[in-house]
Amino acid sequence: MSYIDGFVLPVPNANKEAFIKYAEEMDTIFIELGALRVMECWGDDIPDGKQTDFRKSVKATDNETVVFSFVEWPDKETRDRAYSQMEEIAKTDERWDQEKNPMPLDGQRMFWGGFTPVFDLSKE
Repeated sequence: MSYIDGFVLPVPNANKEAFIKYAEEMDTIFIELGALRVMECWGDDIPDGKQTDFRKSVKATDNETVVFSFVEWPDKETRDRAYSQMEEIAKTDERWDQEKNPMPLDGQRMFWGGFTPVFDLSKE
C-alpha cells in the first residue's frame, strides 16, 4: 500500500499565484524522485474550531489562507530514499536556491508528517 506525506501551511493571500508557481516547480522534484502524485489544495471552507482548527494550527492571519498538500508515494521505502536524495539535490539544484526561487510563505509555521494508510476506499 502507498505512503502519504501530508503538509499544512499558511500562505499570504497576495501570494496565491506565486505559491502555485513555486509549488508546481518544487513538486516536480517529488515526482522525479518517485512520488505517484502531489496535490496542493487552497483552503476555501475552513471553519473555526472551538479548541483548534487548520487556521490556528499554523497561526494563520486574516490575510492568509491555509493550504493542505499531500504527496503519495508507492511505499515508505521510496519516500525515505527520496528524502535522503533531496539533501544532495538541494546542494546543486537551482529550484532549492532561496535567492532565485524564494518560498512565498512562512515555512516556519508549516507542519507535516508521514502516514501509513490503513485502508483506501475509492469508487474505481
